[in-house]
Amino acid sequence: MTTAESRVLDEYLVVCARAGDRRAFEHLARRWNRRLVAHAWRLTGDPEAARDAAQSAWIEIARGLARLEDERAFPAWAYRIVSRRCARLIDGRRRDRELTRDLAAQPASEPGDVGTVATTPALARAISALPPGQRAAIALHHFEDMSIAETAVALDVPAGTVKTRLMHARRALRAALEGA
Repeated sequence: MTTAESRVLDEYLVVCARAGDRRAFEHLARRWNRRLVAHAWRLTGDPEAARDAAQSAWIEIARGLARLEDERAFPAWAYRIVSRRCARLIDGRRRDRELTRDLAAQPASEPGDVGTVATTPALARAISALPPGQRAAIALHHFEDMSIAETAVALDVPAGTVKTRLMHARRALRAALEGA
């Protein structure tokens, strides 16, 4: 298939998908997903993050396709959505690194620290030994009584990330306390 034929097919699929044809959208996604993932990989340098960015971009593409006025603009529009998703992901990673650095720089005996809330010195030591992201999730969720959603907003991460951090933190705390 020539480049011109490929473009015409893409334009046709966009028009049909915009009209509500689910099969056309699925075909469009099959044709474009590899390219969008490759673009995300070039931007993030991480294959898993690239797949996540492309997947969330497809959700936005599906929701916004009806508003796309010119079907010839689909490639640039889709790449722009993926680029924005990657920029958010990279910015989130940067904020996580800054949070990690800031938490690591705080002394363990600071007022309001987890150690003052914990009921035993062993628990305080175990919490202090957690990675900063897990420590922050435990502190907000358990000691500040925030919900998963509130903790996610406070840490500026997805709720699933909070759940994962809490799961790993609980395992580490259980192992540390059982070994103590």
